[in-house]
Amino acid sequence: QVQLVESGGGLVQAGGSLRLSCAASGRTFSTYAMGWFRQAPGKEREFVAAIRWSGDSTYYADSVKGRFTISRDNAKNTVYLQMNSLKPEDTAVYYCARAQTIAVVTSILHYDYWGQGTQVTVSS
Repeated sequence: QVQLVESGGGLVQAGGSLRLSCAASGRTFSTYAMGWFRQAPGKEREFVAAIRWSGDSTYYADSVKGRFTISRDNAKNTVYLQMNSLKPEDTAVYYCARAQTIAVVTSILHYDYWGQGTQVTVSS
């Protein structure tokens, strides 16, 4: 059983920064790609960023490219999402998820384990 626990969310003013963390249990963390998704009220969950198992390949949604950075520390079983230049439209619950593959994937259908989510609120 894999458990994912997100942390680091909160309230921040537009233009500010937050760093989300996702701690994973289980010894197979390093053999899977990981991703971040978000869901705003009344909207579907959407892809934000993903990282290959080795950390040497990443992919971002156009809406966050250049502002967000995904990274991972396999020794700590943790994946991070550094969010800079935050905008009010970034307000959402952010979820980390484990992919079913080692490669970067963007479809929600390719992720099998999910965290409980952490709220990010950006005020204008």
